Amino acid sequence: MISKIVLIFLVFIGVLGMFGKLRAPRVVRRAQDRLSAAKCSKCGRYTFGKPCDCKGRG
Repeated sequence: MISKIVLIFLVFIGVLGMFGKLRAPRVVRRAQDRLSAAKCSKCGRYTFGKPCDCKGRG
């Protein structure tokens, strides 16, 4: 009985892993797009909610 429960659990975890691998590349790509948009184009520092203080020195 316990072996059946463990087997069902492992199959369930495997199915969740397959769906996670299908979804993960899109999530990672979105996160990278957001991070690259939050960088200063001149010096490359991250600017979250404020302008960069490099003043073009980069």
